Amino acid sequence: MKSTGIVRSLDNMGRLVLPIELRKMLKLGEKDPIEIFTEGNTIILKKYAPCCTFCQDTEDLISFRGQNVCAKCARKLGILAED
Repeated sequence: MKSTGIVRSLDNMGRLVLPIELRKMLKLGEKDPIEIFTEGNTIILKKYAPCCTFCQDTEDLISFRGQNVCAKCARKLGILAED
């Protein structure tokens, strides 16, 4: 993990402001969804990008029973017909 050297405090409502330099560097726009992960006592913020439940591919996604599945995995599972 790489340190940015940026330190910010939470406000009284628990909010944290990401500096504009960091938002520009990571191409985060206003109202972009951010996914929150934890690992031990570490909080990880990541720009949300839906991906396949099985292979994490982000292309050609379909929703199957509430899960994102790419076309390749859907074919392997028999959800989509082979081309």
